[in-house]
Amino acid sequence: MNLDHQAIVEQLNKLLAYELTSIDQYTAHSRIYEDMGLEKLYERINHEVDDERGHADLLIRRILFLGGQPNMNGREPHTIANEVPTMLANDLELEYGNARTLRSVIKFCEQAGDFVSRDMLIGILKDTEEDHAYWLRQQLELIEKLGLELYLQAQMG
Repeated sequence: MNLDHQAIVEQLNKLLAYELTSIDQYTAHSRIYEDMGLEKLYERINHEVDDERGHADLLIRRILFLGGQPNMNGREPHTIANEVPTMLANDLELEYGNARTLRSVIKFCEQAGDFVSRDMLIGILKDTEEDHAYWLRQQLELIEKLGLELYLQAQMG
């Protein structure tokens, strides 16, 4: 593997750690929502697990294409919570961290002339900011507007 590819693989592995962390955290939170009887939250967050798994798959495939080794053990610090507002806030913070890292790696790939990786990462960033983070922010705003009890009632199946 050439030096340019090695540096890009290192950056992509940073992003892979975020995706794997998101899969872990979202899986735990979705199962907690399910156990609480909050079917709508369970379904949405369980869907996010699939999205994050798809992002991880893209990164793994690109790392392998570049001749690198995906680091399947890397994770970002995260917290599994048991209260709905805290779970949503923790998930939002994870998405914000992922978005910051994505922007940095996009810039790195562009400077390295790897426009294929850059374009792939722009798609992941769009999902992260316009779908995942937006929805989580929206839920926290609904809790503020409606109050926790009404919000939770609306999340039941």
